[in-house]
Amino acid sequence: MHTVILVLVEVLIVIGLSRLVGLAFKSIKQPLVIGEIVAGIMLGPSLFGLIAPHAAATLFPPETIPFLNVLSQVGLIFFMFLIGLELNSKYLSGNLQAAVLTSNVSIVVPFSLATILSLLLYPLVSNGSVSFTAFTLFLGAAMSITAFPVLARIITENNLQGTRLGTLALTCAAVDDVTAWCLLALAIAVARHGSIDRQAILTIIASLLYIGFMFSVGRWFLKRLITHYRRAGRLSQFVLALIYMGVVASALITELIGIHLIFGAFLLGAAMPKDAELVRELAIKTEDFVLIFLLPVFFAYSGLKTQIGLLNRPELWLLCALILGVAIAGKYIGTYVAARVSGINKREASALGWLMNTRGLTELIVLNIGLELGVISPLLFTMLVIMALVTTFMTSPLLEWTYPKRLIRLDVVEAEAEHETYTEVTESIESFVTPYRILVPVANPTTQKGLLQLAVSIAFNYGRSAVINPFSLIELEEDYSFESTPTEANRLIAERRQQLEELISTLEPPSIYSHIHPIVRISSNVARETAQIAKIEQPDLILVGWHRPAFSNNRLGGRVGQILTTAPVDVAVFVDKGGERLESLLVPYSANIHDDLALILALRLLINRDTCMLHILQALTVNQTQDELSYELHAMIERLPASVRERIEIKTVAAPEPMEAVVTASENVDLTIAGTSRAWGIERQTLGRYTDELAIKCRSSLLITRRYSQITSHLTSLLPEVTHQEIIRNSQQGIDNSPQSPITNNH
Repeated sequence: MHTVILVLVEVLIVIGLSRLVGLAFKSIKQPLVIGEIVAGIMLGPSLFGLIAPHAAATLFPPETIPFLNVLSQVGLIFFMFLIGLELNSKYLSGNLQAAVLTSNVSIVVPFSLATILSLLLYPLVSNGSVSFTAFTLFLGAAMSITAFPVLARIITENNLQGTRLGTLALTCAAVDDVTAWCLLALAIAVARHGSIDRQAILTIIASLLYIGFMFSVGRWFLKRLITHYRRAGRLSQFVLALIYMGVVASALITELIGIHLIFGAFLLGAAMPKDAELVRELAIKTEDFVLIFLLPVFFAYSGLKTQIGLLNRPELWLLCALILGVAIAGKYIGTYVAARVSGINKREASALGWLMNTRGLTELIVLNIGLELGVISPLLFTMLVIMALVTTFMTSPLLEWTYPKRLIRLDVVEAEAEHETYTEVTESIESFVTPYRILVPVANPTTQKGLLQLAVSIAFNYGRSAVINPFSLIELEEDYSFESTPTEANRLIAERRQQLEELISTLEPPSIYSHIHPIVRISSNVARETAQIAKIEQPDLILVGWHRPAFSNNRLGGRVGQILTTAPVDVAVFVDKGGERLESLLVPYSANIHDDLALILALRLLINRDTCMLHILQALTVNQTQDELSYELHAMIERLPASVRERIEIKTVAAPEPMEAVVTASENVDLTIAGTSRAWGIERQTLGRYTDELAIKCRSSLLITRRYSQITSHLTSLLPEVTHQEIIRNSQQGIDNSPQSPITNNH
């Protein structure tokens, strides 16, 4: 009982630490699995055993290791089943000729280099009990592998699944995966028999026969199972039990044949007919327990065998660097050359080379099998684990460097449609004015009609062009969740796009539909992705709805606060209190750049809506003088038609508490627009939080503005005769000559 309790304590620590370290790695844009592998290494002799050897020996005594091994093997079996389940034939449908060439060359080159390297490594890090053939085959397989699951998630996170690069990478990785597993099966057969003798050949023949059986008789039976599933309309516990029994039975058969347990599980998943609903339900039911409970145990078990302390001499670190260099160069050069021969341009071929270098968890599985069979020593195991971590860690930053987001065409059809609309609009305007553009992050299409309708009201004047991009991000919490597979991600994107189209169809007036172009993307960090797309697309304004963070009552905290802080364009936050009218606007003004933006947006609404009234409120405290409107705004207002200026009223009131005056005035208007200033209880604080007192007390709907640049003018598209140069010149000249506002003040 003592051992069982100790194992449970170990599992508790493993799961907690793997989650924490995994989330830390996700925060630096690395796959969650890298953090979990590092967490496993931290619990082993490389860190925990080094700094607290007595505690490590107490917590992980030798008698508990077999239990961890059993749990990790069960986790591996079902994880390999999931990999096979996700290996969809759709990935092999495009660029197959280029993919087969690229994939095979990307295996042949590193395998050949590994064979040459093994001449050096065999006498240094191996022993006489292992045949050179088995050693070379294992090293070649380790150098050649590409982790399809990790690569697929990286492609999804970077929204590459709809691009030529993403499709080609997925196809290459799928072909690579199948080829590499066959190589590994050959290596295991040779390792267990010492050489390619009669018994090893029989093992290979038996393996081929079993593969044929699984894709004929096995597939026929699985199709019958799917027919039963479709009739029932759900995955019952009985059917799930049959599938799990099949996974275990298939794993046992491949172990008896003489290869390894994981191949049987992988084969069953690969042979499973890819009925979308069944695959989705089966993956969702299986993955949580496997990925959260069992797989971290495998990482911990691997970490206990990883001894970085074995690299205790400079020459060993040089040897490790040589292995890393050969692994990277072999994959990259092989992929790049084959891709260029296939007609792929230099940038995409280079990006493909970095993607194919992803080794991740799949590499760790290969290495554990090699160590278990005694083919590779603990020293070489540690070197290859470091190689697996480095090659996976470097993929995302090198991909971003080689193929930055601004070059990724996320949706070719959408981009072409938008380009055509843009061309038609610009050709109809004599001055070729760039359309006024608003980016509207939409978290929930069913509840944010008011946000999008406000964007329409701000953007559209029937004499000028405008474009609105409802921007919806589908956030994936886990790297290995089924939702993060490219096929499922595409389904989620299509589903969200349909929801946005339905939302757009409810907006008024219908004539603006052709100017609204939804953008839907996958993201692991909504605020960061919003800032990145704002930098790429350069909209005039980001209009975002407020939400209350889970662990705070601050409406301007959480993601909204991050967008306010990081977006390199002007931002407005809409606090929707349910009013649909926009006939009366209130702008509290205290002469700062954020209030300037508030007034500018109010003027856009005033120009766009003939029946709208604007009330500018200047609340003065004791000994405070009246603030003049900024020089940029003065220049703009001078250009307004008389019919617009006569609908503007400036009211100055003496108020000990300016915000209370604003709250009182907000009772009689439809929308209050306020800049982020201390006067209105909306300010940036030193601890990185925004206060939101006005958002709570305001009686009308509220629009909170944060200006990024004083040069951006939101009225230029409506008043084209006022150029940016005039605005800047007026601002400079107005320092010594303060103009009087053309609007009458009411005291």
